[in-house]
Amino acid sequence: MSGRARLALFAWAATLMASCALLPLVEPATWILQAALMLGVQSLVGAATRRVPLARPLTVASQALVTLMMLTLAFAREQAVAGLVPGPEAFTHFAELLRQGGDDIARYAIPAPLESDGIRLMILGGVLVIGLLVDTLAVTFRSAAPAGLPLLALYSVAAGLSDGGADWLWFLVAAAGYLMLLLTEGRDRLSQWGRVFGGAPRTPGGESAAVAPVRTGRRIGAVALGMALVVPAALPAMNGGLLDGTGAGVGGGDGSGGTISAVNPLVSLRDNLNTDEDREVLSLRTQPEDSGGLYLRIVSLDDFDGTTWKPSRRSIEKVPEQFPTPIGLGPDIRRGEITTRVSAAGWYRQDWLPMPYPPSSVDVDGDWRYEPEGMTLVGDHDQTTGGAAYEVKSLVVEPTAEQLAAAPEAPVALRREYTEVPKSLPAVVARTAEQVTEGSANHYEEAVKLQDYFSLTGGFQYDTQVQVGSGPQAIARFLKDKQGFCVHFSFAMAAMARTLGIPARVAVGFAPGTPQADGSVSVGLRDAHAWPELYFEGVGWTRFEPTPTRGTVPEYTQTDTPSSTLPDTGRPSSAASTAPSTAPSASESCTAEQKKLEACPSESAAAALTGGGDGPKWYLALAWALGGLAALAIPLAPALWRARTRSVRLGAHGRSEADVPAHTLAVWLELTDTAWDFGIPPDDSQTPRKAAARIVRLGHLDPGAAASVHRVADAVEQVLYAPHPRPTAGLAEDVRRAAAGLRGTVPRGTRLRAVLAPRSTVRVVWAVSEWWTGVKARATAARPTLRRPSGQRS
Repeated sequence: MSGRARLALFAWAATLMASCALLPLVEPATWILQAALMLGVQSLVGAATRRVPLARPLTVASQALVTLMMLTLAFAREQAVAGLVPGPEAFTHFAELLRQGGDDIARYAIPAPLESDGIRLMILGGVLVIGLLVDTLAVTFRSAAPAGLPLLALYSVAAGLSDGGADWLWFLVAAAGYLMLLLTEGRDRLSQWGRVFGGAPRTPGGESAAVAPVRTGRRIGAVALGMALVVPAALPAMNGGLLDGTGAGVGGGDGSGGTISAVNPLVSLRDNLNTDEDREVLSLRTQPEDSGGLYLRIVSLDDFDGTTWKPSRRSIEKVPEQFPTPIGLGPDIRRGEITTRVSAAGWYRQDWLPMPYPPSSVDVDGDWRYEPEGMTLVGDHDQTTGGAAYEVKSLVVEPTAEQLAAAPEAPVALRREYTEVPKSLPAVVARTAEQVTEGSANHYEEAVKLQDYFSLTGGFQYDTQVQVGSGPQAIARFLKDKQGFCVHFSFAMAAMARTLGIPARVAVGFAPGTPQADGSVSVGLRDAHAWPELYFEGVGWTRFEPTPTRGTVPEYTQTDTPSSTLPDTGRPSSAASTAPSTAPSASESCTAEQKKLEACPSESAAAALTGGGDGPKWYLALAWALGGLAALAIPLAPALWRARTRSVRLGAHGRSEADVPAHTLAVWLELTDTAWDFGIPPDDSQTPRKAAARIVRLGHLDPGAAASVHRVADAVEQVLYAPHPRPTAGLAEDVRRAAAGLRGTVPRGTRLRAVLAPRSTVRVVWAVSEWWTGVKARATAARPTLRRPSGQRS
């Protein structure tokens, strides 16, 4: 097998090994066999076109064309010409499948079903694109080091989407494939240098000069791989990333306890905002039936890191028969009880159980656990809401404005936890909160003014096209642009409340659904919602509604208190009024009747409230950013080392007579290494003058560049042979002029290789090998030996 064919085989293997990181994302895993076959065909086409031989761009084009035809045969046969040649209808079908795949990714939890053609196209198409890039870089352009970038991209996407349980295993597999590719290319390069003549062994063990660099390279690769596996264990963990799946989120044990992970259910909210299909998620029946405005709460987000809100890591326990009284709820607050029977759609699968808040008890089948702090239920051992039918008894808490205004300070421990804001939060958030609530007599007045600021007086618009945003400046940007949807409004109000000393968190779930003729209430995709909850001692966690045209405004925020300076807003709620809303939306004012008819721009829901969207703290982000840069720098290490070496050799130096030899020899070494990078290997058996003539001849240099090469050679001969060598000015510039001449006479591929994978970097391997040989020699010399005296018998 030729060297290039061997390299193509290992490029195929490396891509397939990196693709294994995608195995946990879908089930069944039979797609990997189809991917292996398609990658094999793609690689064989590349081998055949290179053997013809075709020009490199034609080789890549041939592989891309065959890849497209294979995808057409697999996914768009009916829309293609002769079932194989893609036409306009086939490309339209591909676009529709990709859109469907994006919707399915947002809808399904991990692992997603492979029956979805959209998901299968995204996986197979992505693997084939990565395979084409790897084969092009490593085989067609014979530069294996940059081929690590697409392999890293493939692994990174898979690791970001998976739950992280076996990421280390998939990294090990992908890294092993990449190392095999590098070693294969290195062996192929060494074989092109010609036969290695035998000679006396350089080491006591008989290791030859040719074998030492190879073994040293393998050792370096093994050490680097080991460090890549061990070092991340010492870095701060970053669980629940933006693309994480929910997983079970529950610790092990006997099922009666454990912990629930910090999984953020907001990741897919933005992705489905403008869906045309408002599928029913839940069907409700309540007793009594006139309980309008019923919110269904999934989970509360109480950990605010300045970037986003997410659930804290909480302990869980067995679901109690009767839930305890909600924290902070006093006996003098009016309350009632409501029974809600819920039926979930079979396709709606996520870990959290939607319930009215606060629940008193729940009757549900399956493996569920109770989280006391948020009074939520979460599925254990892959338990989801798909097709679930359950009954929830919950309290209807009805505080008055006077009770909220007279609420005392919250307990110290609760206030410390739920008013914490990070230092990275922009100052404009607290400053705006103080300006909006100026003149307030208590926390209740501050809360109502914040709600009115977002929904009425601040000029904010409800816009489903705005991105969720990330980073510490996301809230500040929202306060400036004044456009967003429920995530923006709830995040901003909760953060501003915390800056005022009001305990706050964000709840995620569903706004009130649409009443049906049979007395039930239908909750659809567009009813997904997020809202802030603020804590008042004696009342507990209390809902507010800052988002314009969404949900219902609580009655206790619409009445003045005796000591309040707040006006009676008298705002219509979207559930009870048919008058046009006073709050602008993304396109036009939206009435309550329009909302019932689902004619408003609205959110799609939590069919896929199944991901994690928490952003890391700044120092975690910094640590991971540095780690990512280090990972990207590995394939670029040869180019970076070469640039650094060139800068040192041609840079500033001493001007004394003693500094002349070192600088001149460094410049000469840089000249010969530059020629080596452009395909002219050094010949140490020749004199500097003959070596210079060889570089000029093989490099086809013009007279100016040739004169520069000879000037450097003359300076070297003077250093080597003159009794008192004199400094020669302009040697560094001569080398740069010679490099420009060499660059202008070689093909583009050679120029690219000289930058990304310069041949002269093999000196690093030689240096390491020589250092290791010296270490072993010194260790052997320092080892004590016992010699038996002559003639002594045992």
